[in-house]
Amino acid sequence: METILSRPAKILSQSQREAYFSDGFIGVEHLVGEPWLSRLQDVTAEFIDISRGIEGKDKRFDLEPNHNADEPRIRRLNSPTDFHETYWEFASQGPFVDVAEDLLGPNVKFHHSKLNFKWSGGGEEVKWHQDIQFWPHTNYQVLTLGVYLDDVTDDMSPMGVIPNSHNGPLYDLYDESGKWNGALNDVDIDALDVASAVYLGGPAGSITAHNCRCVHGSAPNRAPKPRPLLLCAYSAAHAIPITNLTAKGKYAEAIVRGERSKWVQFDPRPVLLPPDWSKTGYKSIFEHQQGDG
Repeated sequence: METILSRPAKILSQSQREAYFSDGFIGVEHLVGEPWLSRLQDVTAEFIDISRGIEGKDKRFDLEPNHNADEPRIRRLNSPTDFHETYWEFASQGPFVDVAEDLLGPNVKFHHSKLNFKWSGGGEEVKWHQDIQFWPHTNYQVLTLGVYLDDVTDDMSPMGVIPNSHNGPLYDLYDESGKWNGALNDVDIDALDVASAVYLGGPAGSITAHNCRCVHGSAPNRAPKPRPLLLCAYSAAHAIPITNLTAKGKYAEAIVRGERSKWVQFDPRPVLLPPDWSKTGYKSIFEHQQGDG
């Protein structure tokens, strides 16, 4: 942390960087401006139109059960960087890379992307969870950056993060029967200070950044419009994935800033292993948490 903070910042203020290391997350309003924001909004609108013709399973989309052509209801656009160059250009050349360098150091890898829509009128909740158990690495210099593509107000259920939870334990995301459900169990939630959660909304172009150990989640969206949040995960170059969940991604482990690390760093704290996705098949966090799909 001290080594990273001693380097000149690319885009964040020093106080924002310090807040990230202290709390485990930050939100910054208006960080992504034009023309990036319009380009992302336009290509996202194209994918919404494409989804109207989709029925059943499709590798690009995770759809709510009542999705239809007249009223599309998308939970997630999977790996958007694999399916349109605009998303990849943003993830590899846009302001996210500067943010990642400010928080991870000079050598940064791209890990994966997703676009969570949290559709209007009840778009599904994301239960309290931590990210790193889904895709464990050799250390915890891994983070997720998000950008809201539309204005997000409190009634749209912005993402909430529990301060300092990145310094707490990693939780078991299996239920009592040993089935992976991708969410904290009730007994662990009861022991957390959930009331302290900070909810990160803001105008279109506002970003979120949270460490992979942070406990976070969001309630259903009861507002009359969707809440699209483009998310990209990055790691320090010396953090190596333990599983092959994203290995087939077109840009998985691509160096987006600096150079490849010659040395791997290992954190002595243990990390929970998820199921063997190569045997069980990976479903989205929505499908795991809601028990469908």
